[in-house]
Amino acid sequence: MDKNKLIISYAPNFYRIVNFEYYEGDVFSEKLLKIYEKFIFIKDELSNEDIIRIKKLDEALAKYIDDYNFRKEVKNGLLRVKLEKDENLLNNLINSIIGIFEKYEEGSTRKIYVSRFI
Repeated sequence: MDKNKLIISYAPNFYRIVNFEYYEGDVFSEKLLKIYEKFIFIKDELSNEDIIRIKKLDEALAKYIDDYNFRKEVKNGLLRVKLEKDENLLNNLINSIIGIFEKYEEGSTRKIYVSRFI
């Protein structure tokens, strides 16, 4: 199977994420989408760990597109990330995004919203 088709099979939201129309001047979303594309197509050989990270990142950015509150959480969370000079910047950013997503999902599944009818 073609490498691109194989990668797209791991990231079912790829086209929806890449074609996301963010607000003009939203540099953060623009950079985040470029990081997503770069990470997905950077390697020739994919290990099982890479496949898992691609799937999680795809799920996280699909949530980023759909959920405004999560979008704010990602922006605030990535501003707090501290990087060392010797670290791999791309991998650290990807791990941070996945970590923010998992933390958000854990918190949002435990919140119960009760609506009141008058």
